[in-house]
Amino acid sequence: MASKEDRSSHSSSHRHRDRHDDSPRRDRDNSRERQRRRDRRRSRTPDDSSRRHRSRDRDRERRRDRDRDRSGDRERRSRRSPEERESRRRPRHNRSGDDDSERDSRALARRQDGPPVRRSGPLPSQADSFAGTAQGDGDPEKPKEKPNMGNTGRLAALSNSVAQADGTSIVLKYHEPGEARKPPPSDHWKLFVFKGGDIIDTIELSARSCWLIGREMAVVDLLAEHPSLSKQHAVIQFRYTEKRNEYGDKIGKVKPYVIDLESANGTILNDEKIPSSRYLELRDKDMLLFGHSTREYVIMLAPKD
Repeated sequence: MASKEDRSSHSSSHRHRDRHDDSPRRDRDNSRERQRRRDRRRSRTPDDSSRRHRSRDRDRERRRDRDRDRSGDRERRSRRSPEERESRRRPRHNRSGDDDSERDSRALARRQDGPPVRRSGPLPSQADSFAGTAQGDGDPEKPKEKPNMGNTGRLAALSNSVAQADGTSIVLKYHEPGEARKPPPSDHWKLFVFKGGDIIDTIELSARSCWLIGREMAVVDLLAEHPSLSKQHAVIQFRYTEKRNEYGDKIGKVKPYVIDLESANGTILNDEKIPSSRYLELRDKDMLLFGHSTREYVIMLAPKD
């Protein structure tokens, strides 16, 4: 029989041999594992790496937001007054059960500190931004529409009428414009009325700013009794106009104009019929005819003295 020493040596040699036999297998397994890892790293696409980077960035942003919220909470807690801190430390069901002395002391402290400042509306910087948004940057401010105090409808017709002795009234068809002016004393405008080559009348036009011509004796300024004329036929109106000279300066002047009041037979200026309801400038020695009347009205500017 083999002795005890021989058996121990045999078992130790057997274990040593087994260990040497397993080492190549482990090496192969380790090499295969390393190969698998390399294959996995190679098989990764750029999207996988970018996805991992994005997830890391999101985690980092979440941590920053959490830290910021915590710092903001700490700052808000530091701004609280001692009374608020004490009320927050107290249980919620006991906050309304304070005794009168504590409430009086807190009210006294608030009165000593002064009433809290409450701001109504946005801050100054916000108000400026709101104003800029509402109006628009660089947009001109629209002028406000002024109220119209003029008469309209039947009231306007009554105010623009002339009452007569029999109780009736005559509505005026013409009203002077805002630029109506009386000629200056230096301009002597005259209207000569001719019939058959003879002067039968001379009218000083510079005496007033407006001359209404027609058959309505109650309202007209220059009566013309020919039946072809309308009751309110035409108007000779002096108007102030401005023009710029060659140097860009404004030069104002009062000039005579004629306007036909939509008469039945019209008005003729220098052998041409003029349109209705339109101002036409009159010049020195212009001739006017009204309706079918043969009377000639010649306007002339008298020479200066």
